[in-house]
Amino acid sequence: MGKTLSKLKNLASRAGKWLGLAQAAPEPKATGAVVADRFDTMAWRETYDQAAALRELGEELNERYDYTDDLLRDTFLAAYKVTPQVRGREEMDPSRLVNHQVLHSMVTSPEFEELHRETAGDPYAAAMAVLAQADALRRMLEQARAASEQAQQAKDAEEEAQEAARAVAEAFQQATDAADEDGTVPGAEADAVRQAISQADNADQEAAQAAQQAAQALAAAAPGIRVATRRALAEAADAAREEDALMRAWGVEPGQLERMPFEQRAQLAARLRSGRLGQFADLIGRFRQMAFGERARRVENAPGELVGITLGDDLSRVVPSELVHLGIPAMRAVFAAKYAEARLMLYDSRGEQTTGQGAIIACVDCSLSMAYGTRHGGITGEAWAKACALALLDQARQAKRDFVGILFSSEDELSVHRFPAAQPAAITDVIEFAERFFGGGTDYQAPLTAAVELLEAEFNEAGRQRGDIVVITDGECSVSENWMRGWNEAKHAMDFRCFGIAIGAGPDTGPGSVLDALCDNLRGLDDLANPHAVADLFRVI
Repeated sequence: MGKTLSKLKNLASRAGKWLGLAQAAPEPKATGAVVADRFDTMAWRETYDQAAALRELGEELNERYDYTDDLLRDTFLAAYKVTPQVRGREEMDPSRLVNHQVLHSMVTSPEFEELHRETAGDPYAAAMAVLAQADALRRMLEQARAASEQAQQAKDAEEEAQEAARAVAEAFQQATDAADEDGTVPGAEADAVRQAISQADNADQEAAQAAQQAAQALAAAAPGIRVATRRALAEAADAAREEDALMRAWGVEPGQLERMPFEQRAQLAARLRSGRLGQFADLIGRFRQMAFGERARRVENAPGELVGITLGDDLSRVVPSELVHLGIPAMRAVFAAKYAEARLMLYDSRGEQTTGQGAIIACVDCSLSMAYGTRHGGITGEAWAKACALALLDQARQAKRDFVGILFSSEDELSVHRFPAAQPAAITDVIEFAERFFGGGTDYQAPLTAAVELLEAEFNEAGRQRGDIVVITDGECSVSENWMRGWNEAKHAMDFRCFGIAIGAGPDTGPGSVLDALCDNLRGLDDLANPHAVADLFRVI
């Protein structure tokens, strides 16, 4: 009988390790590699719900690989969070170790800093960064398939070891219940405890072996993951910069983008990249930069080159010797008298002065030759003209002037696009103006008559005159004597100016042409790759 009995304390000594594991419930390990709070999680869920492309990618990856929802979320959060923090490997659920390796490789890569500058705090840009890395994620998951399987086996083995520990605890509890007063345990219960301990030892060894094999498999996959990650990050950073430059080229403000739903913003970017609009983007950006620089050089109610001393009452240009009088009580009355009589000594300056106050109107020729006649740099006349017109739109908004774009071709082909100074210029309206094209002949009278009517209405309603009309064309046409007489009378009455830009600089648009007679200032243009050829216009309009 004694051979089949055991002392409870002896069993407790052998089962102690497992009893401790069973009693201390293991803390669940993290399934996300990037530390996130509830606001980060909300940003991810909202973006994921809005972005059909993200959902499609998630569904595709889920069909072939495990835990890709967590991988997509982590990739998004790394790009979105201002200071992303990747957990330590020991904090991770074993089944997510491949995800952790991907994220660790990502955030420690020098290319990540370049991408992160474009995406931090912007859920749309972060989501687009995930989509830009889609091919790389597929390759990494395929390369790490063996490591992922080993990691899953390690997790399963760990769970089996925990289950074995619980089995030891249950068997020991049954032995405790069956023990007599002096701690002797019946043979059956004692054997059950010993068997449970043996199984737990085996499960523990298998879990350790599985963890080691998973670590080895992950180490083997790590170099490939690092290479793929760096390449994908560089490509995503390039894509983010290109889209940012595209939006800036078209004058889309960051505030406008932030208010757009994901799909609308994605569709806008795709629309601006494709077709004729995609050909305009680089030229539009160069025009905007040139115009911005020329505005900085303009002299508008500000001193220019100092040329001497004059008299007046402009306190911003008073010479120091006059200002000294303000510090002498007895001389303050003298200063006040000079100021009242406009006899203060002032610095005299000379600079370019703008005179336009009415609307800026750009009349853009949309005849067939403007779209298909490429010139220097492979740029069409249409692209150049519309880029110039959009820079003039910027010019008008900076000066708080109305802008009107008039697209014209044959006599009955006319499209008027208004951009009042008091209203923001919607990007959809800008795109509509840029996309519209006729492809017919050339007629001056219809667009210029429309331009005069607009300036006349502005003069009658608001009393503003001295508007500016810019005609951009590569063709010539005739106008009637009566119309020309009315044109000159309108110019005299409303004091507007007309600037002409003849693309191609041919004889039909040169000195002595109809266009020359219509314009106060006409210049021929052959090199369309250089916006600076018309830079002076942006200092005087």
